[in-house]
Amino acid sequence: MKVLVVGKGGREHALVWKLAQDVRIETVYAAPGNIGMTEAVCVPIREDAIEELVQFARDEQIDWTIVGPEGPLVLGIVNAFQAAGLQIFGPSREAAAIEGSKQFAKALMDRAGIPTADHAVFTSAAEAIAYIRRQGAPIVVKADGLAAGKGVTVATTIEQAVQAIDEIFAGDFGQQSSVVIEECLVGEECSLMAFVHEETVIPMVLSQDHKRAFDGDTGPNTGGMGAYSPLPQFDEAAVTEEAMQRVLRPLVEQMASEGIPFTGFLYAGLMLTSRGPSVIEFNARFGDPETEVILPRLETELLDVIIPLMQGNIPEVLWSDDAVVGVVVAANGYPEQPVTGHPVQTSTIGSDVLIFHAGTAAGDEEKIVSAGGRVLVCVAKAKDMQQAVATVYNGLDSFDRTGFFYRTDIAKKAFRTT
Repeated sequence: MKVLVVGKGGREHALVWKLAQDVRIETVYAAPGNIGMTEAVCVPIREDAIEELVQFARDEQIDWTIVGPEGPLVLGIVNAFQAAGLQIFGPSREAAAIEGSKQFAKALMDRAGIPTADHAVFTSAAEAIAYIRRQGAPIVVKADGLAAGKGVTVATTIEQAVQAIDEIFAGDFGQQSSVVIEECLVGEECSLMAFVHEETVIPMVLSQDHKRAFDGDTGPNTGGMGAYSPLPQFDEAAVTEEAMQRVLRPLVEQMASEGIPFTGFLYAGLMLTSRGPSVIEFNARFGDPETEVILPRLETELLDVIIPLMQGNIPEVLWSDDAVVGVVVAANGYPEQPVTGHPVQTSTIGSDVLIFHAGTAAGDEEKIVSAGGRVLVCVAKAKDMQQAVATVYNGLDSFDRTGFFYRTDIAKKAFRTT
């Protein structure tokens, strides 16, 4: 078989790495991929060049295409591939709106009775600011459309919230015509992803992302600075079952009833409150950096989940009990103004650390250089969380951090009881 992975980041590198272990797969292609994806054949086609991707899949007789990022999903890559008679795993343009528009997602949750933060939507900066002044802080401000994992401000003061409104309507997170303002939920966050085809939902194991840039959950929100799985501080089975009953199943059933059935990797960002799980956001694809810690725990081949699911069957999905920790190495200045072009010396990282390339490119003299905000995701797998944490940070000790930074407290919350 031949498989195409669309995308170029750490999430896509993890997908490529997982697929390359399947002996049935002759070649894994990545479009456009990155220089670190040595397990794949990278092809120079942008992830949003949908017509070119369709033509490539036809010419190369690709058996399955798997989409990593949200951009091409919102643009309708699945619609285009299906119209061409090509097999692809992901949601249609219409279903991907659960991530493409926070306003759409909130309205859908309201119709499905899914617990989420109280919210209001505004198309006027002045009206949004007046609402914030009435509500007070803390309060959450979200750009309505895609913002590459950013565009969310958890404002502790009214002044921070007003600044976020100004930035959103100024176009700092892409062209935005509306903003969603939410109450600030209290609790602990976790990520629950699932394999979905229409009304069949297969939950994955839980993980926890670290959104803030710096240790102690300080600094600006980012696309994610690290993740870990499992979450020993929670009763995972109970959390998953409650989230399935109150969040995931109601969502897919509502979408199917409205004629926009969901297929693909469904991501639910949850806040575990005193009243149970409440939805922070839905994504229409694998999370990043959660993918990098989830896939090392998946013992079943990825296609052995996807193919039966798409045929209307319920696959057997096996997970490792091991602990996995992933630490993001980011460029200085990330997320506001990352400084790129610094040499990335992965050879100095410990050999027992998995390295997924996220934002790297070829430099002079065959060197690898940074080419994005999040540069690497360094992952360790071990029998317990303490060993996994020690392994990944020991592996990073000799890494040349000139031009880079990373958090030193990933998975710290796993060592306390909630």
